[in-house]
Amino acid sequence: MTKKTGLWLALAAIIFIALLAALFMSGALHGTINFILHIDRHLSELSAQYGAWIYAILFAIIFCETGLVITPFLPGDSLLFAAGSIAALGSMNIHAMVLLLIIAAIIGDAVNFAVGKYLGERLFANPDSRIFRRSHLQRTESFYAKHGGKTIILARFVPIVRTFAPFVAGMGHMRYGRFFRFNIIGGIAWVALFSYAGFWFGQRQIVKENLTLILLAIIMISILPAIIEIIRARRV
Repeated sequence: MTKKTGLWLALAAIIFIALLAALFMSGALHGTINFILHIDRHLSELSAQYGAWIYAILFAIIFCETGLVITPFLPGDSLLFAAGSIAALGSMNIHAMVLLLIIAAIIGDAVNFAVGKYLGERLFANPDSRIFRRSHLQRTESFYAKHGGKTIILARFVPIVRTFAPFVAGMGHMRYGRFFRFNIIGGIAWVALFSYAGFWFGQRQIVKENLTLILLAIIMISILPAIIEIIRARRV
């Protein structure tokens, strides 16, 4: 992993921690954590209550997590896995769900890219900003000029980073045609991998009995790279 990649991961993780702190102060953190850790149960309840509307709910969550820089805390990996496991019970059509969520992920990143392209500069207009610093913009422009395509694909599998990657790509003026190709590849790979994994494992009894622990493990493994980079950054 390059030094620039580490700086970006560390920055994304710091922003995530700040958002968690804000949620904690507002009293919403407990509810958010409860929803994420028991997302399988909540999805089952939503599916039973709203029927086919569950597809629209899943679409909205995936779109917001990938398309809005203010919602990186929404569950992505765990949501896809849990949705796949619930589809294994016959509550949803797994193939229709995967196709719909791939579209949501691709559109989300495209919107995020556009926001970064047209509004990103304004966010960095204040030279005294502690979060949106010009130095961060210069680093990311250089980073995306060299590793842009690979970043868009791999960032899909790293929480928080996947929310900010298309935004910064737009800010760094990556050609949209190039971004779009990698956006499609990353969106298909991310949604299909976690959803079909959930569908396959969801048919196993041991997974059904320990789904909460498995989802927690997925979350911890997903954020591990960002945690490692924070530790490394503190040592430098």
